[in-house]
Amino acid sequence: MTNVNNASSSSNTPLTYFVNFNQDSTSLAVACKNGFRLYSLNCADTLDMIYTNIKDDTCLVERLFSSSLMAIVSITAPRKLKVCHFKKGSEICNYSYSNTILSVKLNRIRLVVCLEESLYIHNIRDMKVLHTIRDTPPNPNGICALSINSDNCYLAYPGSNYIGEVQIFDAINLHAKTMIPAHDSPLAALAFIPSGTRIATASEKGTVIRVFSVLDGSKLYEFRRGVKRCVEISCLAFSTCSRYLACSSNTETVHIFKLEEPQVSPRKSVDASWMGYLSTYLPTQVTDVFTQGRACMTAHLPFSGVRNDVAVTTIQNQLRLLVATEEGFLYIYNMDGPEGTELTLYKQFSLDGVANNADGTRPEPQFLMENEESDKFREMAVATESPPKDGFQFTDDQEYPPLTQNSD
Repeated sequence: MTNVNNASSSSNTPLTYFVNFNQDSTSLAVACKNGFRLYSLNCADTLDMIYTNIKDDTCLVERLFSSSLMAIVSITAPRKLKVCHFKKGSEICNYSYSNTILSVKLNRIRLVVCLEESLYIHNIRDMKVLHTIRDTPPNPNGICALSINSDNCYLAYPGSNYIGEVQIFDAINLHAKTMIPAHDSPLAALAFIPSGTRIATASEKGTVIRVFSVLDGSKLYEFRRGVKRCVEISCLAFSTCSRYLACSSNTETVHIFKLEEPQVSPRKSVDASWMGYLSTYLPTQVTDVFTQGRACMTAHLPFSGVRNDVAVTTIQNQLRLLVATEEGFLYIYNMDGPEGTELTLYKQFSLDGVANNADGTRPEPQFLMENEESDKFREMAVATESPPKDGFQFTDDQEYPPLTQNSD
């Protein structure tokens, strides 16, 4: 996900986009100072626009799976979150915070708003604030991750701004679960596996990617992205099948790692070989290089130095890598080659809302309009296609907060 602050470009600079895949990588949200758009990702040969809004300047858009529910933050009001039903063009509710909203995460039972030094956990069915995590270490990039699995509903965020500690928080029972000492350098990216039981981490150094168990904090995998310094990790993303982990950075290469269950632990394997003998004389940092996994596939991008968001998903029965950039392009790579090879670029699309139309014309604008207050939570129920197990309850208007709320 591109940084929320990048979407507010000045008139003298090229248009910069906020790009973001939804939780199951079935759609792509694109936002800029000219509005936002939603694209369907059900076909690799065409890029179909689901929705467009050219009225509101937008710096952040999050869609809840394939539902009509969206969380939107504008450039002109960066402290206000709007929850909307885009198919009906209605605003369900909005909520104001004490500082700039840096990121928003959704699953079917929780909505999390990340500010620089606090996190707000909302019940998504009525937007009540269930818990506030205050005085977190400074997090200017809004780094956090929310598991998309409602049964393992964990929130992860940096536990320090000096070293790479990961705080795991139980977003259902609302208490801290564990702290994982993941890296020596501050964190740069986090991502949960779809089941919510594992988390991938990367630091600002950007050379090593690690995967930990959420349940006990144990390290399960360690991958080496490279040895270059000054590499900024843009995104970590598990595949929807949970077998692969993609890593993108400010270089022109996206690395794909395969999560294979080891028959023998890497350390035991080394100890039984000639490296085991040498390890008694070499520093741990040197021997670790030999035990770290390498990318099973790579994709060469036609650019470098551009932030991007990545996803690995199956489209038309084919596993593919998707790369969306802040410059407004989507690249689709086929992952059908043997391991150790470079992925083939299959399609490239522009995300400017014009070039991908069949007739080449600009799509008709659609606008979000405020709905009547009495309908706002009924719209929430309609928008969410798969409600929580106990269902939505929208029978008592007095039970829910007013249309506009302000946090303290």
